[in-house]
Amino acid sequence: MAKSDHNENRGQSNLPPIDRRNFFRYSAAIVGGLVLGSKTLASARKTAPRTDALNVALLGTGAQGQVLLNSCLKIDGIRITAVCDIWAAYNQRRVSRLLQKYHHEHRVYEDYREMLAEERDLDAVIIATPDFWHAEQTVASLEAGLAVYCEKEMSNTLAGARKMVQAARRTGRLLQIGHQRRSNPRYIHCYEKLIHDAGIFGRFTTVNGQWNRSVQPDLGWPKKAAIDSAVLKKYGYADMHQFRNWRWFKGMGGGPVVDLGSHQIDIYNWFLEARPVSVIAVGGTDYYDPQTHEWYDNVQALYEYSTNQGTVRAFYQVITTNRNGGYFETFMGDMGTLYISEAAGRCSIYREDQAPLWDQWVNKGYLQTPVETAAPTGALLDVRETLAPPAYSLPFEMNDPYHKPHLENFFDAIRGNAALNCTAEIGYETAVTVLKANQAVAEERKVLFRSTDFKI
Repeated sequence: MAKSDHNENRGQSNLPPIDRRNFFRYSAAIVGGLVLGSKTLASARKTAPRTDALNVALLGTGAQGQVLLNSCLKIDGIRITAVCDIWAAYNQRRVSRLLQKYHHEHRVYEDYREMLAEERDLDAVIIATPDFWHAEQTVASLEAGLAVYCEKEMSNTLAGARKMVQAARRTGRLLQIGHQRRSNPRYIHCYEKLIHDAGIFGRFTTVNGQWNRSVQPDLGWPKKAAIDSAVLKKYGYADMHQFRNWRWFKGMGGGPVVDLGSHQIDIYNWFLEARPVSVIAVGGTDYYDPQTHEWYDNVQALYEYSTNQGTVRAFYQVITTNRNGGYFETFMGDMGTLYISEAAGRCSIYREDQAPLWDQWVNKGYLQTPVETAAPTGALLDVRETLAPPAYSLPFEMNDPYHKPHLENFFDAIRGNAALNCTAEIGYETAVTVLKANQAVAEERKVLFRSTDFKI
């Protein structure tokens, strides 16, 4: 499909006019062209932070792309000036209409290479395409001189993930990986204040996490809006079924433990300040038809971490046949427990009986005073039972969409006002951690990690 202009919306934006500074423009065009050296750009940004609006392209307008777009529309100073998706008759058109509604002057494309060649005024690209496209599209965008926000998993292969890290280093461009909990104020507060500063949980010994989902039917599509078979094959899809349900196919995604689990296992690495030394995992395609769902529909993995305080064993479960319990992470130490989830309102902190009182941390604003748990009137407890300990909570709530803080961090970094919260190197370490869980399932053995596995 050829690009198209939405001229009816040009000049209607309520954003300030763009002042394009010379040192943010690149002396050559796109892929394979010359870009400003990283030291030159870093120096320019240090002395003159960006204050004008940023021009951003959205590459991939499916469900995740639309989630990211909705967050972008709530952030000041962002112009979505280009949209790229191979499903022109449906996703691309729907997003384009939404941008028209919000007066974002933009052009639409089918092929990302054409977009990079023609859009000379971009500052950044948000990539929300299927995992197997991430490496190629990210490298091309970085080499075109653009900052990149790439959804997780950064690649469905470690080879692809390595290329992305190398391209970010080579070009000096910013690359944020979409592990959005890294920018979530609640997670940051728990790590910086409760774990790192106060150390209220003592020595971590055990971690549990899960993401349980209900049975979901294969995604269909409006038959009149089906993509032409030649276009599908050009972009690596056998048919519309595979295009719509790519997450289930090997060679395209990484299955549920990568698709869902990487969000949470990334937090294991972060909060434990360590990388795993081994993983044992079991799983299989036990419920769905393996002809149409190639990846495992369930995985249970046990990681072993060697931390500065000692060994930690971290269990993770993902199932796609029952949603009981939803998704959460639980970090258990000898002095307390942190139960946390990205889901709003699900964060509780529990003190062990032998731990020092936490009054000082309540007074300091780290915690909120708990509501005491009382036994039911007339209740007699069995000798093996105890009342649940009082649950402390965080002294604030997060009301923003989940992805908004992570995108804001990315845009602030482009302007020179922040450091990225999830760099390419962090994303790569998480990719190694979760992709090896699939390896452990396939090989039916414990997989060991070497320290060099996490380095490029």
